Amino acid sequence: MFDFSIVTKWLDTLLSQTLGLSSFWTILIECVLIGVCILVAYALIAIVLIFMERKVCAYFQCRIGPMRVGPWGIFQVFADVLKMLIKEIFSVDKADKLLYYVAPFLVIIASVGTFSFLPWNKGATVLDFNVGVFLITAISSIGVVGIFMAGWGSNNKYSVVSAMRGAVQMISYEMSLGLCLITAVALTGTMQISGIVESQANAWLIFKGHVPAIIAFVVFLIAGNAEANRGPFDLAEAESELTAGYHTEYSGMGFGFYYLAEYLNLFVISGIAATVFLGGWMPLHVAGLDGFNTVMDYIPGIVWFFGKTFFIVWVLMWIRWTFPRLRIDQILKLEWKYLMPLSLLNLVVMTVCVAFNLHW
Repeated sequence: MFDFSIVTKWLDTLLSQTLGLSSFWTILIECVLIGVCILVAYALIAIVLIFMERKVCAYFQCRIGPMRVGPWGIFQVFADVLKMLIKEIFSVDKADKLLYYVAPFLVIIASVGTFSFLPWNKGATVLDFNVGVFLITAISSIGVVGIFMAGWGSNNKYSVVSAMRGAVQMISYEMSLGLCLITAVALTGTMQISGIVESQANAWLIFKGHVPAIIAFVVFLIAGNAEANRGPFDLAEAESELTAGYHTEYSGMGFGFYYLAEYLNLFVISGIAATVFLGGWMPLHVAGLDGFNTVMDYIPGIVWFFGKTFFIVWVLMWIRWTFPRLRIDQILKLEWKYLMPLSLLNLVVMTVCVAFNLHW
């Protein structure tokens, strides 16, 4: 399998030795290039996800989706982006200007920050700290602050109610998300993202960890769906009750940042689930089938990662367009009465399995 670190080492050698740049300029140029790559990938994936959402939604509702702009409607998203860019950005009377304007940036920073931890291929992990799982949960929590600031700063009663719902929901479901990740850490023995992926070289976590790993995977998908404010957990954006939720008073790219973050958070949750529980860029290996394993190794790691991630994205879209929206009491009851106790019990069971070496 191709190791992308060959390319990064070649680039570092080119800048530092061939061109003779100092370490400061070498690191600066590398950081700028990586930042540009992250932003370009962020924008392109958002376009793909928006188009995919519309087509998947249309399929489940027996429609065909957007078809007017471009063949099969593929340019509809670009037309919407252009419309959003040229829209007037207005200010709300009696709004808290500081909170109102800072909030979208906090949401997008949290989204881009967690997006940067995703391992695309072997040697292609942008941020790979030894406490990567801890940093992912910490950075993703910033988005809650942005949502609450948007509702409070907009001086709109619907936005305030929406922000309170969103903050309570996201803070609650972060508990289950964290416990599921800790369950994976207990099995793999590391918090480093690349280490978690490499520990699944022989078998993916859902196969290696038996029933506790499967339970953690399912709970992670449910909690991740709620964390991303996706249906049926989209009570914070309930159009029939709150017009548009915490971004009711936003227009132009202020609204665009929230729109982008929602779809990329869906991709981030799916990417983390694919990385932690489905092996990330690791191919599918079956013990004893050496020929099959050799064929699987020929498939590039980035194809494995995107294939697993988009499969989970499709499953979460399927859930959104199948189940009705839950009430706030149902959402909180599901988390505090069922998911969190189940996650705690599952963590204990996984710890026992690891302590007595009952896993593969």
